[in-house]
Amino acid sequence: MANMRPTRNPMPSQEPAKRAHNFDEVALGYTEEMALDEANRCLHCKNMPCVSGCPVNVHIPDFIAKIREGDYEAAYQVIAETSSLPAVCGRVCPQENQCEKNCMRGIKGESVGIGRLERFVADWHNARTDGAVTKPAPNGHKVAVVGSGPSGLACAGDLAKKGYEVVIYEALHTTGGVLVYGIPEFRLPKAIVAKEVEGLKNLGVKLETNVVIGKTLTVDELFELGFEAVFIGSGAGLPSFMNIPGESLKGVYSANEFLTRSNLMKAYREKPVTPIMKGGKVAVVGGGNVAMDAARTALRLGAETVYVVYRRSIEELPARKEEVEHAQEEGIDFRLLCNPVEILGYQNPDDPRDEKNGFVSGIKCIRMELGEPDASGRRRPVEVPGSEFVLDVDTVVISVGTTPNPLIKKTTEGLEVNPKGGIIVNEDGLTSRDRVYAGGDAVTGAATVISAMGAGKKAAASIDAYFTK
Repeated sequence: MANMRPTRNPMPSQEPAKRAHNFDEVALGYTEEMALDEANRCLHCKNMPCVSGCPVNVHIPDFIAKIREGDYEAAYQVIAETSSLPAVCGRVCPQENQCEKNCMRGIKGESVGIGRLERFVADWHNARTDGAVTKPAPNGHKVAVVGSGPSGLACAGDLAKKGYEVVIYEALHTTGGVLVYGIPEFRLPKAIVAKEVEGLKNLGVKLETNVVIGKTLTVDELFELGFEAVFIGSGAGLPSFMNIPGESLKGVYSANEFLTRSNLMKAYREKPVTPIMKGGKVAVVGGGNVAMDAARTALRLGAETVYVVYRRSIEELPARKEEVEHAQEEGIDFRLLCNPVEILGYQNPDDPRDEKNGFVSGIKCIRMELGEPDASGRRRPVEVPGSEFVLDVDTVVISVGTTPNPLIKKTTEGLEVNPKGGIIVNEDGLTSRDRVYAGGDAVTGAATVISAMGAGKKAAASIDAYFTK
């Protein structure tokens, strides 16, 4: 009989005062007892609305049923039928806006903790298996995947399972894409990503790092090397800025650079090769998940004060509710209904780094009020005349979005893109070039991990259909 308690099991986590000063994972995961109790809240609905809310269509009621039976490995295998990255998705997917949003238990209470159960199952599996798999027989076809982020990994995994020879080309020195350079350790441990990538390698997927497609090799040269199809999953790594005075000052970072320095280049070390701020006061401009990651990272790097400056109210914050709550618990100072208009600076001729631009001394903001809804459906922020004020900071992190890097478009003849730089694809993920497919943030702009995975899976199915028709 189902457990009809209206509330879900809370997620155990580190105490805020402790976790704000370390990079250990914040959420600690369900115990077996909690997982069993939560699984019993699932009604196993006949029409399974939660599945339709999942971009990769994980058979959610089926894997939860296996948890209820105590067969956690079988539960993992159910998830693995459609998802290449269960341990990742269980941690960073916005389930509250996807599968859990459609959960029938959410009508009169809280939805089943689907993401938390997925994480439990994946962690149970990873702790007890060596990742050994049976490689499928080769089918004689060869596919190149550009980018080792979630869309590339999903596409590569699905193709490898069907016997394709797959090579992933990654521009950075570590595989994982945004999973390793963009998401902090305290939200997604790098060992988790490495374990998932190792599983793909065991399937026969080859990984080539430090290869920039468009520079080291072009898409056309990949075909000359014998690849019969190419999937572009290069993400949206080109940061956007606000185009306000002072953005060239030292101490101003894009969120991409700030997080990459911390995550991949280990700027948190005592004597880092690639330093970022240490101590001081930091303003993070933006309200998305990346802004939350940057703000919480700055705190862990030793900032005295961290502000999140966002031009709308708390209700319009696009970041996950859970991440906002964690940031607030850790002491992040939210300055809402505020918009930066200038980054202030000063000259220091005694500092050899000060050539001409100077250093950050503060950020001038203007207060906002909410007017009529804009095209996104959110109320449009309007400036309040004469309400300017200055926040005393020495570091500013700009987190107002990203766009796809134009490098591949510029070096690939006939590849059509939209006005925002996203590669144009049809419903099957096929671009304007024959046998060139694309998906994830390279198509849509910055979105979620699971939606990128869904696009990678769709493209893999289209590639397979092309060669098996």
